[in-house]
Amino acid sequence: MGLIIRSSAIHAAGCYTTTSVRKGTRVAEYTGRRLSKDEADACYEDQPITYLFGLGDGSIVIDGHCAAMFINHSCNANCETSEEDDRVWITAIKDIAAGEELTYDYCLYDGGDDEAICNCGAANCRGTMYSKEEIRRRKAAAKKAAKKKRSKRKTGKSTRPAKGKSTRAAKNGAA
Repeated sequence: MGLIIRSSAIHAAGCYTTTSVRKGTRVAEYTGRRLSKDEADACYEDQPITYLFGLGDGSIVIDGHCAAMFINHSCNANCETSEEDDRVWITAIKDIAAGEELTYDYCLYDGGDDEAICNCGAANCRGTMYSKEEIRRRKAAAKKAAKKKRSKRKTGKSTRPAKGKSTRAAKNGAA
């Protein structure tokens, strides 16, 4: 089986197979140097695009430098990832035709305020590359924050200074 990198409608470049691939076949290994999450955050602080793959609990990441780093996200993926003995494998979860782009669900769980917008175009696209669990967590956090904000309004506390007052005078509730 051969892999090639070429233009992709999903994101700039993608990884394609040159031959048909049967369901259950390993198509690539995600390789690169291993970094702690803190090291990776420091290295890529101002970089909009990274090729980091979190291992286990996410405290160690692979800084991708391989063909697998070009495998794009899709909400209707044809591959999945698995971890075995600190190695990450990308395996076909359905038969893939020659010339088809390889994809897997990134299931992102870390990204700060980044929306991680999905461009996969699948009928079942959830609009983001975040995992379903992370989407639920973020919605719950937003709901909690909105409830807290409404509660402050009801009690008369404001997070903004009153008109004409200095921010020092309003500092008690301001962030």
